Amino acid sequence: MDIIFIDDLRVDTLIGIYPREKAVPQTIEISLRIGASTASAGASDDIRDTIDYAVVAERLRAELGARHFNLLEKLAEYVATLLLEDFGAQWVQVSVAKLGMMRGVRRVGVVIERGAA
Repeated sequence: MDIIFIDDLRVDTLIGIYPREKAVPQTIEISLRIGASTASAGASDDIRDTIDYAVVAERLRAELGARHFNLLEKLAEYVATLLLEDFGAQWVQVSVAKLGMMRGVRRVGVVIERGAA
């Protein structure tokens, strides 16, 4: 299996359980490892034969910008499911982090791995 990756994609979304977090979007960082065969694209040199990371990034910005999640865990599950079901990934690793949420801590977050059923 090959891996397509996107590192440190910044997305604005409503994330959190506190009233301010439900009202004011926060910037989160998402890093992805997307397992998929890239052999066809390597042979054809055609973007239609692979998962287009630009389309993934655009879709995530649109989808997450329109939703609220209480927990990073739920947001990560949403992203994993989207990649598996809508983009045909065989396996994904999703890392999601809030920035500057705690004094003296640069990032807090969660990393999940999921595979296609």
